[in-house]
Amino acid sequence: SYPVTYVRYLFAKMSTLSLIRAHFWKFKLPPLLPSRLASSAFVAAPLPFNEPMLDFEPGSPEAAKVKQTLAEMKKAGPAQIPCVINGEEVQTGQTRNQVAPYDHQRVVSTFNLADSGLIKQAIDRSLSIRRDWEMSSFEDKAAVFLKAAELISTKYRYDVIATTMIGQGKTVFQAEIDSTCELIDFYRFGVKWAEEIHLTQPKLHSTGVWNKLVHRGLEGFVASISPFNFTAIGGNLVGMPALMGNVVLWKPSDTAVLSNYLVFKILREAGLPDGVINFLPADGPTFGDTITSSPDLAAVVFTGSAKTFKHLWKQVGTNIDTYKMFPRFVGESGGKNYHFVHPTADLETAINGTIRSAYEYAGQKCSAVSRLYVPDTTWPQIKEGLLDKISKIKVDTPEDFSTYYSAVIDDKSLARLKGWLDSAKNDPELNVLAGGNYDDSVGYFVYPTLIETKNPKHSFMQEEMFGPVLTVYVYPADRVEETLHLIDETSPYGLAGSIFARDRSVLRWARDILRDSAGNIYLNDKSTGSVIGQQPFGGTRASGTNDKTNMAPMLYKFTSVQSIKDQMAPQTEWKHVSIED
Repeated sequence: SYPVTYVRYLFAKMSTLSLIRAHFWKFKLPPLLPSRLASSAFVAAPLPFNEPMLDFEPGSPEAAKVKQTLAEMKKAGPAQIPCVINGEEVQTGQTRNQVAPYDHQRVVSTFNLADSGLIKQAIDRSLSIRRDWEMSSFEDKAAVFLKAAELISTKYRYDVIATTMIGQGKTVFQAEIDSTCELIDFYRFGVKWAEEIHLTQPKLHSTGVWNKLVHRGLEGFVASISPFNFTAIGGNLVGMPALMGNVVLWKPSDTAVLSNYLVFKILREAGLPDGVINFLPADGPTFGDTITSSPDLAAVVFTGSAKTFKHLWKQVGTNIDTYKMFPRFVGESGGKNYHFVHPTADLETAINGTIRSAYEYAGQKCSAVSRLYVPDTTWPQIKEGLLDKISKIKVDTPEDFSTYYSAVIDDKSLARLKGWLDSAKNDPELNVLAGGNYDDSVGYFVYPTLIETKNPKHSFMQEEMFGPVLTVYVYPADRVEETLHLIDETSPYGLAGSIFARDRSVLRWARDILRDSAGNIYLNDKSTGSVIGQQPFGGTRASGTNDKTNMAPMLYKFTSVQSIKDQMAPQTEWKHVSIED
């Protein structure tokens, strides 16, 4: 039996196509079929759905399978990862190691680095097959990503989870959310969004005229620079440009190469032609300098720091006269996310949501809360609740399923956080209520930290830290509006925020004041955990271009629309009728 929503969808499609045919029939024209959607007739893509999440309860077969996969990978030793250009595996001789962040003596992969010459070669190879891929039917392109989604959901589910756990330090819960469910959803929903774009056709046609839109790929290559913190983001930043008919150069993060390479191999197994996506681990500046100096650069899609994103944009600006087209940018670059607790808020909801948002995955989610605003009337209860739960958080290896979160990603991250925490202990405007400690003897561990500040404009309330550090400002309960404006004006970022209040009028009022403060606002919920197809994600200000990487607008960045007027009626006159003989 089919879901009711799917049946309704089919009837809607039938009705629409019937109306289109009726419209053209009186002009003796063929029915409207979107150009290059399929090789013969239009085929509707399956209705997408969110991948059900496994719970991995203690003693469950799923938990046992993950542990078995982890053990097998440890026994197998470091993965050897090449660069891949047009299907050819390249051993460059220049390699780098990826280590387990919770056990930095354990090498989990040794990967080859691409130099500028190899990156240029990848550009040339990808451009040589660009037109063949771009001209292939949408049905064939979509099939690759629908097949990949099924492979991740079934055959490779535990492998993708395990590589994300050991390479990026995620617990099984966080790895399942990210590397399987979210990535699968990206591909399933992406296909449907792409179909909707191709189906976007002119609704008005003069008598004897057939107007059409062709959603072409970009004339050039797309450079995808993906982060460490979400395997799904890596798969999405290369998958969606390719789905829209583009060729892609993929530079994965050094600390996510293991899982990203597995996703790349899954795409190839799903039928992705050689050269459509080229896998190129590389030194950041080398990759950036090379792609921005190529006249064929069509787009940069990026997730990472605002500093790096701005640098790439500046490089493109400097070289603007050399490009064949104006390169497009899609970027998400972090945030200084807030939780605002109103005096009427449900305290248990606010406390639990704040703990999860601040400390899951060691605060290394782009949307993790790092500044908290609490009224003085409820601060004693909230403080007690936060400290109680922080004391129960276990920080250890993700291979221990009782761990709440594990290590931060690498030594650079640890060093940066050490600097923040050491300065906090000697800052008269800060009071460390919990944590502030770290340990790098085995892994890059930073313990959950809660800090109170008397200065709402302190750097701890403004600058992104990307770690398990939460700073709270206790505001006078009779200055709610002033505090809301303070939240809006404090940080240069604009990614995510949460408002906790019982009164719906308060939620609406606060949301209006904070309208420009975040691309994603959550009401009585934590600031993390957007779901594909439900809460489109992306930020403004220094947080990025807000193209919403999990909905159709992002896909428009990777298509160049061509408008076609097809004149069916013979042209029998050249003079205007208003001209007198």
